[in-house]
Amino acid sequence: MISIDVDEYRLRTESKDFYLDVIQGLTQVPKRLPSKYFYDKKGDSLFEAIMMSPDYYLTRCEMEIFTCQAKGIVDSLIAQNLDFELIELGPGNCAKSIHLLRALITANASFNYIPIDISENVISELQSFLPSNVPELRFNGLVGDYFDTLAFHCLLPGKRKVVMCLGGNIGNMTVAESNQFCEKLRGYLQSGDQCIIGFDLVKHPAIIKRAYDDRGGLTREFNLNLLKRINRELQANFKIDQFDHYCSYDPLTGAAKSYLVCLSDMAVNLAGASISLEKDECIWTEISQKYSKSQIRQMAINNGFIHAADFLDTKSWFMDAIWTAV
Repeated sequence: MISIDVDEYRLRTESKDFYLDVIQGLTQVPKRLPSKYFYDKKGDSLFEAIMMSPDYYLTRCEMEIFTCQAKGIVDSLIAQNLDFELIELGPGNCAKSIHLLRALITANASFNYIPIDISENVISELQSFLPSNVPELRFNGLVGDYFDTLAFHCLLPGKRKVVMCLGGNIGNMTVAESNQFCEKLRGYLQSGDQCIIGFDLVKHPAIIKRAYDDRGGLTREFNLNLLKRINRELQANFKIDQFDHYCSYDPLTGAAKSYLVCLSDMAVNLAGASISLEKDECIWTEISQKYSKSQIRQMAINNGFIHAADFLDTKSWFMDAIWTAV
């Protein structure tokens, strides 16, 4: 149940999309909040802590790929020509991709690095971190939505492009949404352009479920921080102590999902809006989709790519696939 008086609420320009997405999500049945808003400054810090958690295997697996197989990835990228733009969607702290950047420089590759992130904090930290840690690197960090920023960038006279989406970020969408993402991405690329996409592979269900319900409670705090951000930035009054974190994993669909569970009936007020929640009602906050190797190869074919190469960790828990646009 929701009521909105738009005349009562005048948003700052930078908050409008956040507000509208929250209102749209909380009026759905079931309620949903977009996971992209996890990443304010506190959320960035919590996610870095999650990546270090012994229960969260994804970062360790992909880090192994990039530390041990960077040269092989470089060989797959520069086989066509040495002059390209490496565009990373959602770079985080660059802990994994920095190994590829250094390997490319060692190989004398001619490239520009362009990290794109919705978090201004992430790009600001990279602008401080990269010049001293990869001094030979040419880069230009951009803040914004992936496709809005990529669309603008692709209007500029460009070189061959390699778009990188690591960390299993593509898993933060349903299977249908992931295919739409890949189809849309292909629309920005020319034949011969490439992608490096990280996929979390299917494995024992208990391993997957534990990654999103860690014993240290970091994922719980990460989820609750989204409500704290809404309270702070949108003047809402969520009672944070009346929510809990819950996750599920369905091995038949490969979907790991996270929820915020409301522990009591409440009316939540945002500026200009009022939303009712019932006891035990769930707000869906995130999906982490897992894929088989055959699903990944088929996704490439379905969306105008050739599955050119793949790199796996020693446990075969994670894959970084290289696709070439046809």
